[in-house]
Parts: sequence; structure tokens; C-alpha cells
Amino acid sequence: MPATRAPRVPAEERLFSLVLALLSTESGLTKAEILANVQGYRQRFTPGGDNASLERQFERDKDDVRELGIPLETIETPGAAGNNQTLRYRIPKGEYDLPLDVRFTPDESALLSLAAMAWREGALSADSRRALLKVRSAGADEDPAGPLGTAAYAPRLRTRDTAFEPLRSALDRAAAVRFDYITPGEHEPRQRDVAPLALVQHGGRWMLAAHEFATDSVKNYLLSRIVGPVTAHHAGQHPAPAGAGERALAELDRIWSERTARIAVAPGSDAERRLRRRRGTEVDGEGVLLVHHVDPHILAEELAAFGPEVRVLEPAALRERVVARLRALVADHTDAAGTADTTGGDDRG
Repeated sequence: MPATRAPRVPAEERLFSLVLALLSTESGLTKAEILANVQGYRQRFTPGGDNASLERQFERDKDDVRELGIPLETIETPGAAGNNQTLRYRIPKGEYDLPLDVRFTPDESALLSLAAMAWREGALSADSRRALLKVRSAGADEDPAGPLGTAAYAPRLRTRDTAFEPLRSALDRAAAVRFDYITPGEHEPRQRDVAPLALVQHGGRWMLAAHEFATDSVKNYLLSRIVGPVTAHHAGQHPAPAGAGERALAELDRIWSERTARIAVAPGSDAERRLRRRRGTEVDGEGVLLVHHVDPHILAEELAAFGPEVRVLEPAALRERVVARLRALVADHTDAAGTADTTGGDDRG
């Protein structure tokens, strides 16, 4: 009789279960305990067997949790320093609790969950998932099957699906595709003809690794920068080689490890708390952090959102991108204020 395939657990549910498990323990859980017991891992865990792919999934999930600004800590077992198998993981509840004066009724919690889930795969994905995890893990009294249950009423505004589903279908069929793509730093999209190799998630963002015909090279494309439809490109069959996804993730990790930025942060600010918790962040002096990243344009957007709480020291190109975004923001608001002044004046004589 063939083995029954383990049911697939959505990534959001797996991350939520992981956060809850790590919040509920003071002493922490080892990797083995997490894989064997937490929803989303235990269904695929083989006691005493080969769980290498599941361990890699946990490593990626751990990074995603930290990218969401959740304070995931590691605790070394006395006498076993440096042994990854005995490391224990936990989330200090005191650092993740909502402020004492912030409490939600069941209806309010349900509405917050609906709003966050609606955007869970869109441009607000990271912020919405952070909010949703925090509201739910804080003990929100919500019955998913009840009259306000998010399972029944949550809309699905999933902008990733525009490119994700046809790309996944093309991978299954080993088919080439064509799409318009906005290159970082440019404003107009350019057409790309590629053979998809793998869809991977890195740093909480979906990327496509693909062979580009025009340059005869392998490139990574951020799905959020694909505009318009993904259509078939009639260039024959292009099956992806085995292990393409793992190689794509390894290459992204290599880029991530090599690209760093020195960033001055205001002590005690939201920027300091979030950036210090990013994977691999190092303290490079008082109030200065060394932050790893893959895409300087994405990092510039994130840093600009912190406003005066951050100042890029190095590299100069990243600093210029952040300054350009802030100047554009000021210009937009200045134009809006000028328009309001000229059209909304008091006309009483």
C-alpha cells in the first residue's frame, strides 16, 4: 500500500504555530522538539530518518520570523557550546506582549485579522503578517468557525498570484514564459523571455530563478516587480535541473552574506529594535549596525520608512537611494499642500 502523503500546511499557519510554541516555553525548544511536535513540521517529520529538507525549511522559517521583527532567541546548552543540535529557541514573552493598555474585544480581533489576511501576500505582506501573528499570539478570543471567523470571511487580495500561479504552472510543464519586468532603478518595464528554474522564498519575498535567453545567464526576478500577465513563450521544453531551488537559495544567501550596510540608528527607536533583530545583524559600534541584504533597492525602501530614526553611513550608493526616496516623499507632500492652498482658499470678502 503506498505511503500517505503528509497534508500541506499553509506557510502562515506553520509560522503562527511556531511563534505560539516558542512563546509558550521559558526554557526554549530544540530543533528536534520543534520538528517533532509543532504543526506544519510534525506532519513531515520522520523519527530517526532523513529530515534534512525539513531542517532547511525550519532555518528559512526562523529567518522569516526574525524578518517580521519577532525577537526569536537562541540559548546554548551549558557544556555544549557551538552544538546546533542542542541549541534551544524561544521568544521572550515580555518582549512580544502587547502594551498593557492595549486590549481588543473578540470582534475587534476578528476585524484586525481580516484586514491583515486580506493583504497577506501583497505589498503590505510583512507588516500584515507581523500584526496578525502578534494579535493572534496575544490570545485574541477568535473562533475561526464563528460568525466573525476569518476562515469564512477573509478576502484574498493576493497580488503574488498574478505572477506566482502561471510561473508555477510553467515550471510544472517545463515551459518558457514572457513577462514585463521593472529593473531596480528604472521606471519603465522591459520584456523578459525566460525558462523558469525555481520559485523560492528568501527574506520573506518570492523570487523566480530563471534562465534568461537574451543574456544566456541565470538571473533572479522579484515577483513583485513583474508587471502585467505572464504568457507562454514558444521556445520548446526547458525542464529545470534537479536541485535548482536549493542552488538558487544558496546563491541568494551568498549575495546576502557579501552585501552589508553600516547604519546609524536612534537608540531605543523602532528602527533599532527591528534592524537588530534581522538575521545576521551585527553591532558595529554604539548606535551603529551592520545589516546584511540582497537587494539595495528593497533595503532603501525599508530604511526610508524609518525616517529620521536611521542614517546610512555606508555604502554611499545606498545612502543616495534613501535620500532620493525621502526627497521624493517631501516633494509629493509639498505639491499636495500647494494644490490644496490654491484650490481651497477662503473666498469670503
